[in-house]
Amino acid sequence: MKLHIVLVEPEIPQNTGNIARTCAALGAKLHLVYPLGFSISEKQVKRAGLDYWDKLQIEEHISFHTFLETYPPEAHNMFFVTTKGKQVYSQPQYTNCEEVFLLFGKETKGLPEAILQKYIEKTIRIPMREGLRCLNLSNAVAIVAYEVERQSHFENLQEISAYFNT
Repeated sequence: MKLHIVLVEPEIPQNTGNIARTCAALGAKLHLVYPLGFSISEKQVKRAGLDYWDKLQIEEHISFHTFLETYPPEAHNMFFVTTKGKQVYSQPQYTNCEEVFLLFGKETKGLPEAILQKYIEKTIRIPMREGLRCLNLSNAVAIVAYEVERQSHFENLQEISAYFNT
């Protein structure tokens, strides 16, 4: 299964750098949907991603509209991550298809409301205490992405450190 992490108009460079590092660790493809709230070459982005940038597959999209034209949700297994999600992120069976797209909106506004309504059955959420707005974007990506990998039994990922095998 191929995992795709889609960041729609991310605003905070450190979050995107951390997410890039998570994508590299998982072998997930990172999609960046413009406009970004920073330059991808900014020091904060590069620093947060450490030296993993060359181990990462990135696809850039000039707008959310062009992303949806390239990857129509009806033809791809997409999940829209939102605090308003219809189901908890651990409920879908992600292993039923060849690829999974996880879409995350910008830090201050999330995904567009019209998209969430149109694909309400494909919205997922991370449970939180009542009255709280949301988790940090890079934490949310890690939580959901690792659930997808857990369901596939961490296939193609190293389970035990070579350090302990001596």
